Amino acid sequence: MKTMISRTLIPVLLTSLLAAPAVAGSEYQSHGDEITQVRAVVKNLLVDNAAFIKAHKGSYFDPMVKGQQPRATVVTCSDSRVHTHALDKTPDGDLFMIREIGNQHATGEGSIEYGVRHLNTPVLMFIGHSSCGAVKAVMGGYAGIEPAIKKELDTLQVPGKNPKDDKEVMASVEANVNNQVTSALQKYDAEVKAGTLTVIGAVYDFRNDYKQGNGRLVVVNVNGETDGAKIKQAPAMPKK
Repeated sequence: MKTMISRTLIPVLLTSLLAAPAVAGSEYQSHGDEITQVRAVVKNLLVDNAAFIKAHKGSYFDPMVKGQQPRATVVTCSDSRVHTHALDKTPDGDLFMIREIGNQHATGEGSIEYGVRHLNTPVLMFIGHSSCGAVKAVMGGYAGIEPAIKKELDTLQVPGKNPKDDKEVMASVEANVNNQVTSALQKYDAEVKAGTLTVIGAVYDFRNDYKQGNGRLVVVNVNGETDGAKIKQAPAMPKK
């Protein structure tokens, strides 16, 4: 079980951390005292950021300084197992990301609307994922959870009732994605009809439940169409 990290230790830690050489690796796996844990996490972030800077010249950031023109608004779950490197090799300036539990339209509506109507992204994509904790919580009941978390789970509706049944969980994950697409289609009906927006639902399948390979992004809905054969023929889908 992980030790909780006291906020009062953060300033002390950062002072010692920034004064010490940044060496990646060994401390990150440590589960010792809380200072060691915090040091490992922060050092890992700083070292990886330093490597990123070294690999990218200043000119790489010029387009970002001038503004953003993302190609897609993408809504994913906050789950730590779901990240942009699995979806896009170069997400910088490419994806307008909204992350919240259950990859929902209702709880991320303001951010989503900014992406669609202010940044004018032609794609709005909702991405669910294998073993989603939010979906499992709704399936199993969450009455005793903290009010703020409960408020966000209250807007998530799934058909499954047994969070221990993997097939039922995956069916509920997909159902949740379809629900989000339906909700977005109602709000952005004018944009979709005008052909300026395509709403897509997908599942990031790191468990390989779809048997298409671990980590596969599986498109399950395009503008409300959920038939797999018809999805492959949809104008928005790339032709192989």
